[in-house]
Amino acid sequence: MQPQAPKMNLWVAGFLALLCCSFWIILTPLAGGIGSAGATEVRRVGLSKVGENTLLTVMLDGPAQARVVTQSAAGKPQLVVEFPQARAGRLPRRLAGDDLLVEQVTTQTAVSGSGVRVVLDLFPERPYSFWRQTKPGAGGQSVFILGLQPDLTAPPVRAELAPSRIPEPSPEPPSDPEDLREREPDNLPAPPRGDEPSYPAPRMGAGTGSFAEIKNLIPKAGPLLQGLETQGWTVADFHNYDRPGQRFSRDFTLINRRYPELVVKIVYLPGNTPGTPNIGIMQLSTEKVGGETAAKYQNLRQWSFARIKKDYEDIGDFFDDALKPLRVKLREETKTLALRDAAVFQGFLKAACPQNPQLAEKVMSHVREKVNPRFEGVQYTVSEDPLVILNMMDFLNVKVYFVESR
Repeated sequence: MQPQAPKMNLWVAGFLALLCCSFWIILTPLAGGIGSAGATEVRRVGLSKVGENTLLTVMLDGPAQARVVTQSAAGKPQLVVEFPQARAGRLPRRLAGDDLLVEQVTTQTAVSGSGVRVVLDLFPERPYSFWRQTKPGAGGQSVFILGLQPDLTAPPVRAELAPSRIPEPSPEPPSDPEDLREREPDNLPAPPRGDEPSYPAPRMGAGTGSFAEIKNLIPKAGPLLQGLETQGWTVADFHNYDRPGQRFSRDFTLINRRYPELVVKIVYLPGNTPGTPNIGIMQLSTEKVGGETAAKYQNLRQWSFARIKKDYEDIGDFFDDALKPLRVKLREETKTLALRDAAVFQGFLKAACPQNPQLAEKVMSHVREKVNPRFEGVQYTVSEDPLVILNMMDFLNVKVYFVESR
């Protein structure tokens, strides 16, 4: 009987190995599913238009890294916002554009489930500039905002430029390009029944155009608004919007008799869906500077592409021969104006960012920089919380973005 023992042990070892292999096959996809479920989820995507800004707002249930790249496809320029490690919630396949810069917005996800892209199809030959910001939201959420605005002072965006290569966001990029496809949810949530809570769009009154109203709309800008009111700034104009693209938004214009060349513009964009933030934008600008240069420049900025093509063989000639010389002169004039009224700009920035007392001097050091005729327009992001942008691309201005979590 002794020779039979090794044979029985081999059978037992083989059975145990097969059993372990079976458990490994079963548990491996479960582990992958658990890992995917733990990733940050992209929950909402929205596009809105307020004033001169087009805003793409992306809501996530946690922190996530975002990449923004440019590319072209099918003869059209695109901006792509990519969240490589995120997973998609029930996102719309397509959103309508703003009829100005963005033709449409589509959402894409990797078949692996890890990696979400939001693609903005842009209108060809329409120059633009953009900024981005990520802010923490309520309950551990995060809000990513991509802002675009027309820039008629820049060369036109040409779709025939070689596209930037965007790597597949999944950990192991597939070779098949069809692995990234437009995502269309299978089970969209049904409209709320009568016994379920709904979220009606906020209704606004006609508005008073007072500082008290603006402070109520943008609480984070309270110290800045208080300082402006104390210094003699008054509301010269205000508008309430309730139409597609500018729904329920408001804007205000402040002037001061002591500084006739300066103007403060305020835009308020409320979050019209649950969880989206309210955004307030305050801008101190030199755009009321007078003179022949400013008048000619403002006139040229209103020209349509059809009008440009009548007078210039190539649209690039329009930017080089007509706009660029005026921009150089305007840069010098607005620089002189900003240095003359440096106390106004410094007070504006100190009140907007009291936690960053060096910000005002940082901005003024940029303003004092020598104007280079080859690079007549410059834009700096000088702060991220709140987002502060110094724009010297035409009429010198400073913009502050206040994001109010709800």
